[in-house]
Amino acid sequence: MAGPLPIGDPAPADGLLPAQAVDGAAERALGLYVHVPFCRVRCGYCDFNTYTATELRGATQADYAAQAIGELRFGAAALEASGLPPRELGTVFFGGGTPTLLPAAQLVEMLAAARREFGIRPGAEVTTEANPDSVDAAYLAELRDGGFTRVSFGMQSAVPSVLATLDRTHDPERVPLVVAWAREAGLDVSLDLIYSTPGERLADWRTSLEAAIVAAPDHLSAYSLIVEDGTKLARQVRRGELAAPDDDLAADMYELADELLAEAGFAWYEVSNWARGDEHRSRHNLGYWRGDDWWGVGPGAHSHVGGVRWWNAKHPAAYADRIAAGVSPAVGRETLDAAARETERVLLGIRIREGLEIASLPEPGRAAIAGLIAEELVEPRAALAGRLTLTRRGRLLADAVVRRLLA
Repeated sequence: MAGPLPIGDPAPADGLLPAQAVDGAAERALGLYVHVPFCRVRCGYCDFNTYTATELRGATQADYAAQAIGELRFGAAALEASGLPPRELGTVFFGGGTPTLLPAAQLVEMLAAARREFGIRPGAEVTTEANPDSVDAAYLAELRDGGFTRVSFGMQSAVPSVLATLDRTHDPERVPLVVAWAREAGLDVSLDLIYSTPGERLADWRTSLEAAIVAAPDHLSAYSLIVEDGTKLARQVRRGELAAPDDDLAADMYELADELLAEAGFAWYEVSNWARGDEHRSRHNLGYWRGDDWWGVGPGAHSHVGGVRWWNAKHPAAYADRIAAGVSPAVGRETLDAAARETERVLLGIRIREGLEIASLPEPGRAAIAGLIAEELVEPRAALAGRLTLTRRGRLLADAVVRRLLA
């Protein structure tokens, strides 16, 4: 299970938002995230808010769809009562956990409820995450018939020893099969990879990248493994059973990914994400990086509207109790001030390919640009045209770039 929730102010039981959330809302996109917190087994590296069957303590998977639908009704009413203008959803994302542990009919039922309560824009992107061993061709076809447009498979690696270290249970040879099934169903396909797993060699990572490219997804994410406190992996590293990830090797792996993916026709659009053309970028995730609004449904889910953030009760049983009582499932929230929102805008905006408008930066940030160009951290031509975008080296050192811009 994930670590503790953030420290914030108590969230009101009626879910009403302050006036700050209303300002400018008509110009911001609205997305929906649905957290499905169930997994068959717990992966050793995972710090997400997920639960196996033995950890549910009174909550059940069978009841979850009805509870999520209850929050959808509550959320739509709370936004309206807070004075937010009506906005149809531009993106919907089911994450977890493993959403596809639920029957496809239940995912479709929750999506239909989102359509009833919020409305969904024509051409909206509707994604679910899935493990390769949790779906078959019929399941994927049912999702597509129910309104889903995209599936994101947790491939992680094509090397059995790496998957074993991560406690992943799927057969890597199943990945091209599920990608083909998704294609036949008419779904866009993304693959998620993890690199810098303890014991993983550069040659292993090349094998995984090449296997992912051969599978021919539309989109690919590659994340450097972070050893999170409280996980099985952290205990193994602390006891010396596994070596800690090597930062220099991780940088080599990132550069190899960017090279191979570019050769295969993928373009980076966010530090850890590549797509075959802009139409295949994750619009939902772009909403996070651009500071749009989203409502997060489910245990431990986080929401954001106009600089107001809140988070739900973590455990499925506690979440279910609040939904049954007809009160907000949120247990805490924070309202960002102007300085915090500006920091977040720079922190997230510099990560995407479009970068930041130089004119939007404060004077200390603008003064740092010459040095960033000299150190080959930002693209000089883009800077001359008025935008700050990262080079490959800059992507590896994105946090350092942000510190310079905000100094």
